Amino acid sequence: MQLELSAGTVEYTDTGGEGPVVVFVHGLLMDGSLWDGPVANLAGLRCVVPTLPLGAHRHPMREDADLSLPGIARLLVEFLERLDLRDVTLVGVDTGGALVQLLIADNAPRVSRVVLASCDAFDNFPPGLTGKTLFLAGKLPPRLFGVFMQQLRLRAVRRLPIAFGWLTKRGDAATARWLRPLLSRAGIRRDTVRILRAAAEAPDILVEVAERLPGFDRPALVVWATEDRVMPLEHGRRLAALLPKGELVEVADSYTLLPLDQPVEFARLIREFTTG
Repeated sequence: MQLELSAGTVEYTDTGGEGPVVVFVHGLLMDGSLWDGPVANLAGLRCVVPTLPLGAHRHPMREDADLSLPGIARLLVEFLERLDLRDVTLVGVDTGGALVQLLIADNAPRVSRVVLASCDAFDNFPPGLTGKTLFLAGKLPPRLFGVFMQQLRLRAVRRLPIAFGWLTKRGDAATARWLRPLLSRAGIRRDTVRILRAAAEAPDILVEVAERLPGFDRPALVVWATEDRVMPLEHGRRLAALLPKGELVEVADSYTLLPLDQPVEFARLIREFTTG
């Protein structure tokens, strides 16, 4: 399915049903397929999964689209409003968790509870070697950025710590799929460079957002991978402590991308949190 929003065309999937409604938010250089495993284990819930303009989208955004993190967070709010989604459980991992933080720091009236899973937080922005490498590459013109990213066609390069190697133990097939639009379409490369440059101009954005998180007084589940080498476990503990109704759960045998490495366990946690 597709939805025309102010920034451009956004694709999404919707399992339908009466709810509870769960909206899933992916990270940078990822698309909605990140959530295929958990969604397959969440029958009975209405799972809505947009592919946001974060570098693996298939429709280039409008030239005047705001592709900063706050701009993409506003696009997510617009998405919720256009589909008239209410009483939403909002789930985010990696950069998606940063977007969730931006939303709930500004109240987010349609959101009744959140799940923050191994994500950018506080001063860990850009996160790890992957984030730092991408931010540096984003300084290149779009054409040269595309040349640089062509290296990721090789599995050996994708598995390096500067790429996806420390983000997922088991999800290489997914990461290869996510890269196809960027590697093949000039408009997507242009968008991705704009995203990276806008993010690089706001290195303290999540530090500032964290100061407003105690104002979110609805249930919050923080799920962190104990083996995460990109998002410090201490940040998960700090987020749970900051949120008035925050709860921390640690998950073993996973890197950052819990939906790929532990989809069944992650789905179980979401179901219990959403319906409990």
